[in-house]
Amino acid sequence: MRHQRTLVLSMSTALGLALAGLGAIPATAATAAAPASSSSASSAAYAPHGSTYAGSAKQAADNKAFYDAVMKSVAKKRAAHPLAASVTVSYSTDNAPSFRSEIAQAAQIWNSSVQNVRLQESSGGADFSYYEGSDPQGSYASTDGHGNGYIFLDYDQNQEYYSVRVVAHETGHVLGLPDHYSGPCSELMSGGGPGPSCTNPYPDSQERARVNQLWQYGLASAFKPAA
Repeated sequence: MRHQRTLVLSMSTALGLALAGLGAIPATAATAAAPASSSSASSAAYAPHGSTYAGSAKQAADNKAFYDAVMKSVAKKRAAHPLAASVTVSYSTDNAPSFRSEIAQAAQIWNSSVQNVRLQESSGGADFSYYEGSDPQGSYASTDGHGNGYIFLDYDQNQEYYSVRVVAHETGHVLGLPDHYSGPCSELMSGGGPGPSCTNPYPDSQERARVNQLWQYGLASAFKPAA
């Protein structure tokens, strides 16, 4: 899977998601086309089909750009919920109906793993969307650098790799984590590096701590009075 990232988020009190069962992925599901990325889109790879992928400095920079875009959104909305205990990132599954179960599981995994940010499904006005379909480059997260983000889930790759891990990994970029393909299966952000036999969908202790640290800093920045 390849990864790219961006989004805009909404501030609110923490809200968890119910853990749903793993759903099948129909090969012919009809979905809306994912938005076309602009020439300035931020992007990075998970691990394209059947390849060994080491990542690059550009992809690391794109990861940072994705997280920075999220922080900018938080700062803009800080006045709306000045007493919020956490940041809530809202998402839509309207364009990825076959993956709703896997997306809910991934969101619940993150919501039970960290305290300073929450993922919440939204019926309207979501900060980012999931899309499904077929792409030879696999699954990815994308941003155009203007607050428009989406995660694309590729059918073939989500059959080759454990789908909940794919979704949780891509969502990790939303929360500020970079790829680390050389890591072990116990690291969620090692993505496809350990191979299709790796089915771990959970972030390890260092990944959890890093997300909490990033979002604690983000909240402090967002609530800081403007000069």
